[in-house]
Amino acid sequence: MKLSTVFTIATLMIFAGAGAVSAQSTSPSTSPATPQKPAVTAPMPAAVLVDINSASKLELDALPGIGSARADAIIKGRPYKGKDDLVQKKIIPSNVYDGIKDKIIARQKI
Repeated sequence: MKLSTVFTIATLMIFAGAGAVSAQSTSPSTSPATPQKPAVTAPMPAAVLVDINSASKLELDALPGIGSARADAIIKGRPYKGKDDLVQKKIIPSNVYDGIKDKIIARQKI
């Protein structure tokens, strides 16, 4: 046998044996205690809400169900007291509003 073949077989046997050992040693008493740090994850950024009273046509157009014509209608109907004014003023249909209501806000100027 070639030396490379022997090395490959030996490597496979080592890895196969290591897998069997790790599969068998599941009890905490037989495995060494290694402290593990909890996974650190970055906080998810808060969803950015689109202000229907100040958003640009491009920002409005990016909302699902809002195209160029509806973005123009939203801008033309400003200011809004609440985001549900979009439906009450018949700017957009309720099914479109249901798809974007969690993505928009109607901030009031102070």
